[in-house]
Amino acid sequence: MKARRLGTTDIEISPVGLGCMQFSGTRNVARLMIRPIDEDAAAVVRAALDGGVTWFDTAEMYGAGNSEEVLAAALKKCGVAPGQVAVATKWAPLGRTAASITRTIGDRLAHLGGYPVDLHQIHMPTGSLSSLTAQLRAMAALARAGKVRAVGVSNFSARQMLLAHRVLAAEGVALAANQVRISLLHRDIERDGVLETARRLGVTLIAYSPLDGGLLTGRYHDDPKLARTAPVMRRVFGRRDLSARGLARTAPLIDAMRRIASGYGVTVGQVALNWVVTRYGDTVVAIPGASKPRQAAEAAGAMGFTLTEAEAGKLDELSR
Repeated sequence: MKARRLGTTDIEISPVGLGCMQFSGTRNVARLMIRPIDEDAAAVVRAALDGGVTWFDTAEMYGAGNSEEVLAAALKKCGVAPGQVAVATKWAPLGRTAASITRTIGDRLAHLGGYPVDLHQIHMPTGSLSSLTAQLRAMAALARAGKVRAVGVSNFSARQMLLAHRVLAAEGVALAANQVRISLLHRDIERDGVLETARRLGVTLIAYSPLDGGLLTGRYHDDPKLARTAPVMRRVFGRRDLSARGLARTAPLIDAMRRIASGYGVTVGQVALNWVVTRYGDTVVAIPGASKPRQAAEAAGAMGFTLTEAEAGKLDELSR
């Protein structure tokens, strides 16, 4: 697959990037949501790079900067110079004012060890002691000062995206991206105005959890007992999907993906990921996580084939 522009910026990224929450360590709640990496992070990053991944998404909240540090160290170990790949990170608004955006950018750059912030995002639209307008203006100031290349948001609704676009445009900065949950089983963007607004404004949507915590790889359908050992928050928030009834409900979709995967010599997860980054054209890119090199290689491999219209249509029908 060809590289895609990040919004209307001059930054080009691969359709599939690498989400780096798994590099958080055990410093915060991230460990309850995803399995921490149990292997050399550089091996995971190397596998992603070898598969054609050109960008990495991390955040301040992922281990209080630990994910940023681990990612930077891994990139250096892989011989990647600053500027050769794109790095996205996020500012955490919880209990803070917009002023901390400018105060903490030095921390972000320090944790990234020389790698620039290509995309800086407001992690969520709630929790700050300042208005969204104030937060966006602070982000714009960083972009104008050359401390970040582009500005994005995360978990913003269509209305909030429009506000972000207007505030940033008034500051001479484009809204580059909105990071939201998108997968075969989470298609709210098609109904809540987010997709239509993103297309109209020229904003890239970054799909997080594109494999639904592993549900769309088929592993829980193969062995339902694995649900008992899933990360704590995955079991809490995904209990309906991981229940016997939930697995039965999604079994026809998984079966269809198995048949498609067999025809291409790929995995069920690769089919699910390919659907996400092709269904919506260039508007949507995805950031699956990976705690093992083989998982990173598999995710990158989802860019190596193209579903037919009939195949994509079948998955569309079964996943509605």
